[in-house]
Amino acid sequence: MTSFDAITLEVADLAAAERFYATAFGLGSRLRLRASQEPATGFRGFTLSLTVAQPGDVDVLINGAIDAGATVLKPAARSMWGYGGVVRAPDGTIWKVATSAKKNTAPVTGAVEDVVLLIGATDIVASRQCYVDHGFVVEKSFGRVYVQFAGTGGIKLGLYRRRALAKDAGVAPEGSGSHRVEMHGAGEFTDPDGFAWASGQPVGQLGA
Repeated sequence: MTSFDAITLEVADLAAAERFYATAFGLGSRLRLRASQEPATGFRGFTLSLTVAQPGDVDVLINGAIDAGATVLKPAARSMWGYGGVVRAPDGTIWKVATSAKKNTAPVTGAVEDVVLLIGATDIVASRQCYVDHGFVVEKSFGRVYVQFAGTGGIKLGLYRRRALAKDAGVAPEGSGSHRVEMHGAGEFTDPDGFAWASGQPVGQLGA
């Protein structure tokens, strides 16, 4: 089974991004940063989701991100599936923080249980096959709507229809240019939507 070990965010202002992520989320070696001036406009076609144990942990992480400079796209709120909110980091990356729990049942820690990269796929079937061909194992599949792959590394991977993913994030689906993201752990290839995977160890570890 293919593992997904780390993700590199390409940012225009490396120093500012380092300051933000040094205090927001606490993802350690799973998140890397690299300076880039590649143009990107609008929705970049992906979101990163942090799943936590309970609503209090959502509030801790979202409030911490806001204090560090993030912009609120969707305020934390209860819903049918649980509790969560969405913020955009100063570098433009969209982060969703959520839990399926309805109430707090333990001390609030702000600990992240899972990091999930959701790619907004133009053609779910084609993207699904691409990842299966590169060793990913399908854990859940809902036709042409959503695919979740089993994870063995530090990050999980899912595919969601692009327009639906943008709606879930609270942004318009239009966008062009660089995705400003690179993934590590599955070898070197590019998926049907132009998301690049790199072989070897990523550089630019946060806090290195």
